[in-house]
Formats: sequence, structure tokens, C-alpha cells
Amino acid sequence: MEPDDLDRLVEVSLAADTLFAGAGLELPPDDPAPVLARCSPVLVAGRPAMGLAALVELDGGAHLEQLAVHPGHGRRGVGTALLEAACSDARRRGHRGMTLTTFRDLPWNGPWYARRGFSELPESAWGPELAARWRAEADAGIVVAPRLVMRRAL
Repeated sequence: MEPDDLDRLVEVSLAADTLFAGAGLELPPDDPAPVLARCSPVLVAGRPAMGLAALVELDGGAHLEQLAVHPGHGRRGVGTALLEAACSDARRRGHRGMTLTTFRDLPWNGPWYARRGFSELPESAWGPELAARWRAEADAGIVVAPRLVMRRAL
């Protein structure tokens, strides 16, 4: 991500969020700019951006904070390419796995990640930072449907 990408990435993130409303989930209002600002790296697909993968480190491991593709570019492999690039980047940085939080049952969330090698990570295996992230999501009102933590070995 370059500094001048931020406005477009906010647009991409907010547009991607509209898919949840279409599935009957009402998410709380969101400003993705602070999230993107604290993530590193933020991988960008396309110019102008059509998608992003934002990573952070939690408990010494890679965590996918956000994966978003503008709906106008959906179902063309952009999300898969971003996910694989994020996993490759994390592996290059020495991480042995990647975690994420997602909705359990939405087709483009839990099942989509499962088809790409992620599996549910039981709470007993969460580190303190991952547990804090889970609580922060709950406090922010994101838990409007069943969610889970997933992990993929790298």
C-alpha cells in the first residue's frame, strides 16, 4: 500500500461491506481507515485498487485482519490471489501459520477460507492477543452471526 492508496482502499472496503447487508447481516458503521493504518503490510490488487489484504501480527504470528474485494471485481479470483499473496508474504517473514476471524456460515467467509486450507482454531489454542481481538470484535458489534477463528499452516 502506498499512502495515496488509502482513500481508494477505504472505498473498496466499504463497498465490500455491502455484501453483508445483501446476506441479511447488519454490521455496525465502520471506518476502515484506522484499521488499514495500523496494518502492515497491506497488499493491494490492481491500480486503481480493486482489493486488499491487510495483515497484522498477533501473538507472534501472522493474522489476516481484512480481505476485501470491490463487488464490481468479485468472483474473478482477486480474493484468492490476495489471500495467497498474504500467505506467501507471511511465510517469507518466517511465520508458520496465519489466523483470521470470520463469519462461520456465509459462503464467502468460513466455507471459502476452508476451501483454501484454513480450519477452525479452538479457543484453547488462541493466544492472548488473538483472544483480545475476538473480544474487541464482539465489543464493536461485529458478532451479528456466528463467527469463528481459523488458521492455515504455512
